[in-house]
Amino acid sequence: MFYGDWVNICSATSKDGKSFERCLMSNGRSALFDEGAGRNPNDPEVIKSGGNNARDPMVLRIGGLWHCYYAANPRLHCAVYCRTSDDLIHWSGSHVVASGGQAGDGPCSAECPFVVEPEPGQFYLFRTQAYGANAQTRVYFSRDPMDFGVDHDEGHFICTMPLAAPEIIKRDGECFIATLMPSLKGIRIARLEWVAVRQ
Repeated sequence: MFYGDWVNICSATSKDGKSFERCLMSNGRSALFDEGAGRNPNDPEVIKSGGNNARDPMVLRIGGLWHCYYAANPRLHCAVYCRTSDDLIHWSGSHVVASGGQAGDGPCSAECPFVVEPEPGQFYLFRTQAYGANAQTRVYFSRDPMDFGVDHDEGHFICTMPLAAPEIIKRDGECFIATLMPSLKGIRIARLEWVAVRQ
C-alpha cells in the first residue's frame, strides 16, 4: 500500500490486506520521497499545511517500470506528479504530468489522481477538484503516461464527472469505478464501460 503522510509518500505491507506495517527505509524513516518543504519551512502556514503536501499516491505498472502518480501543491499550485521505479523503493526524480487547464491551478485542483490503461497504450487520468454535493473530477486522455497536459487541456481533456476521488477496479474482466459518496461518509461503486478515443 502507498499513502501520503501529508508531507511524504510512504509505503506499507500486509499479509492479509487488513493489518499493515510501515516500510522503513535505511534511515529508519517511512518516507520514500516528498516534493520539498515549500516556501519558508519555518513559516507557520507551511508547517500547518505540510509544506508542498505530497499526497494521494497510486501506483501503476507500465512496461518494465512502476509509475507512482500523486498530487502536490508547491507555492499552493496543485499538480499531478509522477515518479518511476523498478523496485518500489528507489524512485526517479519528479515529473509534472498534469496541471492547469480547465481544472485550474489552485491548491486543490489536482486531487486524488488516478491513472488507468484500459487498452495498451491508452491512458486516462482522473483528477478531482471538488468534493461533496458539488463533487467534480476531470478526465484526461493520453498515449504518453507522462503527459496529460501541463498548463493546457488541448488534446487531452475528455469530460467532467460529478464525483470525487475515483478509483478504477478491474475484476473478472469487468471494470468498476469507486468514488466518495456526496456525504463523504462512504464509498459507492458502479460498473464502468470504456469507449475508444481516437486521437
